[in-house]
Amino acid sequence: MAHNCEKCPVRAKYDKNPKSLVGRFWRWHITYCPGWKKYFNSLNEAAKEKLQKRYSLK
Repeated sequence: MAHNCEKCPVRAKYDKNPKSLVGRFWRWHITYCPGWKKYFNSLNEAAKEKLQKRYSLK
């Protein structure tokens, strides 16, 4: 099953304006979303590091 996280319109809103209500919702949402976790874990290490820095993930 393909993940839509790469092209998520809500993620795009976060990228455009992280402090917007929708952007803050998306950032909060990825802390528990099983789809995001599967998507993130499917990435190679370099891509994971890039996302960790971009979205301040642990």
